[in-house]
This record gives sequence, C-alpha cells and structure tokens, in this order.
Amino acid sequence: MQVLRNDNCSGCGGCALVSDRITIGLAEDSYMRPALAARGPTETRAKSKIEADRFKAMCPGIRVSAPTKHPNQHSDDTFGSYSSAWVGWAMDPEIRLAGSSAGVITAFTNWLVETKRVDAVVASQEDPNNPRITVPLKILSRDDAMKAAGSRYAPVANLPMVAPSDFARHALVGKPCEATALTQLSNALSIPEENRPITVSFFCAGTPRQSATDGLADLLDASSDQIKSLRYRGDGWPGTFKITLKTGEFRTMSYDESWGTHLGRTVQWRCKLCVDGTGGHADIAVGDYWEVDSKGYPAFENADGRSVVIARTPRGEELLAEATRDGALSLSPLDLKLVAAVQPLQVDRKFTLAARLLGRTLAGKRTPRYSGYGLARLSLTTKSSLKAAAGTFVRTRQGR
Repeated sequence: MQVLRNDNCSGCGGCALVSDRITIGLAEDSYMRPALAARGPTETRAKSKIEADRFKAMCPGIRVSAPTKHPNQHSDDTFGSYSSAWVGWAMDPEIRLAGSSAGVITAFTNWLVETKRVDAVVASQEDPNNPRITVPLKILSRDDAMKAAGSRYAPVANLPMVAPSDFARHALVGKPCEATALTQLSNALSIPEENRPITVSFFCAGTPRQSATDGLADLLDASSDQIKSLRYRGDGWPGTFKITLKTGEFRTMSYDESWGTHLGRTVQWRCKLCVDGTGGHADIAVGDYWEVDSKGYPAFENADGRSVVIARTPRGEELLAEATRDGALSLSPLDLKLVAAVQPLQVDRKFTLAARLLGRTLAGKRTPRYSGYGLARLSLTTKSSLKAAAGTFVRTRQGR
C-alpha cells in the first residue's frame, strides 16, 4: 500500500504474477492499479510472506537495480548497457507504414511467431468493443501483429498475460517498467535467462491517464459508440492521432498537439521519477530516431519512419541478426551519441533524476530506490539539477 500511497505505482501488473489475490485494472484515478482480495480460508501466513517477499523484490515502485552488464558490452550514461545499436525499419512496406516509428517491433514480433521462435507474443491493441481503451493481445499471426501496430498512449498492463509457467515459450512487448518487473521477478524466482520471455520494450515518456484519451475523443466529437478505431500514431511517421468512425468518416489531430498539449500532461507520478525510459531490462529496445530542426528540436513532419534499435542482451543481438538475415528488418550500425541529440527528454530525465528524487523526498513522499545507475554523479554534471529539485518539491506539495 505504501507504493500506492506515494504514487510510485507504474501500473506494470507484475504484482498480479506474484499473487493470485491481486488483479489489475483501471482505477478511479484513470491509471492501471492493483486490487488485493482478502486472504481466503486456505491461505497460510507462510504463503503470504513468500508473496510479500517476491513483491518487494519485483516491484519497480519499490526498487530498481541496473541490469547486469554482460561481458564485452558497451555502456552509456543515458541508454545504459547494450551489445549493439542500430538504425532500422521493417522491410515490409505495409508494416513500416502501420508502425508508430518504422514498424520494427511489429515486424520483429511477426517474425518471432512465423519462425516459431515462440508460441505467442503478448502485446496490446485497441479494445474491439471500445477502441478508446487499450487491452492486452496475444499475437499468433500476422493479422494479430498488425492489430498491435502503433503506439498506445494509454494505461495497459501486458505482463499479467504471461504466467511464469509459460515464460520459456512466450515473448513480451511492454513498457520499460514491465521489462524491469519481469527481470526482477525472474531473478527472485531464480529463472535462468534462457528460460525467460524474449522481451521487447520501447522508449517511453510515461503513461497518460485513460481520461486523457477520452478527452481527446470528446474534443473530436467522437463518442464511444461511434468509434470504429482509434490510433495514436502510425500510417506514416510520426503519424496523427486518428479516430475512424463507423460511418467511414475520420477525425485527426497532429502528434505534436495530441501528445504535447493533451496526453503528455497527464503522465503519472511514477513515470516522472523513472530511472529507465529506454528499456534497459529488455532484450531489445526500440525508439524514434527523429530528424531535428536547426535548434535540435525533433521535427514532426510525416516521413518514412526510422527507429533506433538497441540490442540489450546477447540473445537480443542474435535474434536481431537472424531477423535481418531473414529479410524482416533492415539494420545499420548507429552511434548512440547521435540518438541522445534527438532524445532530449530521456537525457534530461536521467541527468536530473537524483535532484527530482531529492525534491520529492523533501516534500514528504517516499521514492523508489535505484542502484547501479550513478545518478548522483550524473546530477553533478548538469546545471538543471537545482531547478529540477525545486520544481519537483513544489509540484508535490501542490498535489500535481
């Protein structure tokens, strides 16, 4: 409960894998949150203690330890440890167009299923019955992969769809916090790396409230019963926020406005304190590789998508090489220093995080414990730390 009281829950859903008494769903605050059922008559205190210990080891709202660096890996202050980095896109033009960035995740997950590397890939899609809502999906075919194409800037928890007994034959596409929870739970259960799900994550700026999506739909005068589909991005890069009505009419809003003016302003507190927005605990992480204007600001004009693709583990590097040889992906080596220049949010968040944690603590809130990231050292290298600490303190005290 301390995680919830201090707004440190990311809604990853990992706790639902720790105990069958826990379910996760949309709460009153319009984010994904766990609910705990009362202990049944057959529940023992010993079992409850085991579950509590596993929860403490797993939950990213309590602690996050930096990923183990494998031999011969590289390390970067912003992007963490990695085996290799690439710029890439899906070779299939339909997939590249449909994807939020360049269709890399869609093409890769489709390849995993088609080549029978896994039985299924857990990802997310719009709810067929209410496209305003985002729900988990098990990808079993190309059609399923296309349903999951495109970012979903709304609360969803994919992790509970993969039980530990199914780890070895499943892959997971999830937020960085879901990859973290999966890794920390696997460590607590002593599951070998080769028996864990192949994990794909993405560069994440945080999870907005569900009510923010509802508000955008209302702003475009599209009620739930009128909507056939709702996409946040895709059909070009970066694409537009697009609602297609059952009549065939569609209504759009630019990505810059939908995210910058509406969705991004409702990101939950835990995301503002995130130590890893670039999928450090995944096998593979994918992000936008923007073009920039003369001031270094990302240019949001539609174009053919390009992604930064980071192999985080030797397994991830091997799988990317195989997918490229099979013609699913096009990959070329990339210097992550170039990526840092077009991902200023990820850089700023990492370098000012120690200061923001301090501001949050001084305002009376507990914060997650982060180890192995060198946050104090990074905070001393930027002039923004004092401002970040003060701003976090004020926003916390004001309850926003």
